[in-house]
Formats: sequence, C-alpha cells, structure tokens
Amino acid sequence: MSTPQELAAGPALLAVAHGSADPRAAQANTRLLRQVATTLPAVTVRLAYLDHLAPSVPEALAALAVAGAREVVVLPLLLTVGYHSRTDIPALLHDPPLAVRYGRVLGPDRLLAAGLADRLTEAGVAPRTSVVLAAAGASDPDAARDVAVMADLLAAVRAAPVTPAYASAIPPTVPEALAAAEADAAVSRYFLAPGRLPDRVVLQAGPRLVGQPLIDHPALVRVVVNRYREVWTGSA
Repeated sequence: MSTPQELAAGPALLAVAHGSADPRAAQANTRLLRQVATTLPAVTVRLAYLDHLAPSVPEALAALAVAGAREVVVLPLLLTVGYHSRTDIPALLHDPPLAVRYGRVLGPDRLLAAGLADRLTEAGVAPRTSVVLAAAGASDPDAARDVAVMADLLAAVRAAPVTPAYASAIPPTVPEALAAAEADAAVSRYFLAPGRLPDRVVLQAGPRLVGQPLIDHPALVRVVVNRYREVWTGSA
C-alpha cells in the first residue's frame, strides 16, 4: 500500500462538493480538505463546488492548469452514487485544460461505518442499541443500494440492527423508520457536513439520540486519501 510520501509525485487532487447555502457546510468542507492536504503534503489539494459556491469545477481546473498542474484526480465528495456523480460532474470534465482521472464516491466504506459508530458513541448511544441510518435520499436505485450496504456495515460494527431511512425523496422517512423501530432506537446521520437536511433529521428524531455528521472524523480523511490512491496507484 502506498504511503503519502510515496505519492509525492502524484497528480493534483480536486474534491468536488455539492455546495450549500448553509455556511457551516462550506466551513466543514474546507476543514476536510485542509486535513487531506496535511495527510498528502506533496500533493496540491483543491476544492470546487457544483452549486451555490465558487470555484466551479471548470474554474478550479483552469486555476490548477495555470499553476502548472498537468494531471488531476477529481473526486466527488458524495456518499452515494447518483445523478451528481454520474452526470453532473463528468459533464464538467469534457475537454479540460489538463489530464483528468475521475474517482468514485466515498461510500459505502467500512471506515465510514466506524466513523458513524464513533459519532453514535459520542452522542451517548449505548452499545447494541438499534439504529436508524438517516441518509439524504435520491431517486437513483443505486443510491438506495449504497445506503443499504452502509447500514449493513454499521450493523456489523455495532452488532445491532440498523435500518436505512431518508430525509427526502424516497421512503421510508426517518419518522416512519423510527415508528417501526425499538423504543430506544437512535439515529445516525449519514451526511458529510451540517446543513438543512441533517438539521431536518434532528427535528424528525424528536427525543431520540442523534449522531453528528461525519465531518472532522479521521475516518473521512482516510477515505478521501484512499479514493485518491485508488485512482493514482490502482490500489485501495
């Protein structure tokens, strides 16, 4: 397995976030990329957005080219596959000013399951307590599949039942999943950063214990670095 030092001659890394009008999300993404840059000190690390914020993906690619980069690994800062990862981002990579390699989304991943388990522990959730895994929700069936796999990974880490649910788009909703769950079931927020939908989940959870999103957890940094490594070296 390659170490950050062995990746010294690797291409730049451009992480692409969805973007949010909530300033907490931008601050969280900036912190994440700083942590990634610290882990990959010889790699140029940049952040771009699909919506709401600058720079856009074309702007960030152009800036990297001007700075002398010849190749870049573009990673979607997304937890599941879907329209953004399959269509929106690739559409922005046609005829770029430098060579581009495109990586895969961050989830599902065992490291993220460990991070979500830690967030539940931090929230005071007792071991073996059943959990509702609350994700954003998307119409793409593969996105729901990714969430289901993530629920299985979290269940394995915690040795307790985990039920997928969604804050928008598709059923079951978080309230529906909680209504069918055990009385002391907790809620794991399967989100990268704070924002409108993660806040909605807290309201939907009512008095239940709720874990924080994944941002600022070391596991998330490791997953981003691993996705970069997969593209550049061909190994996880």
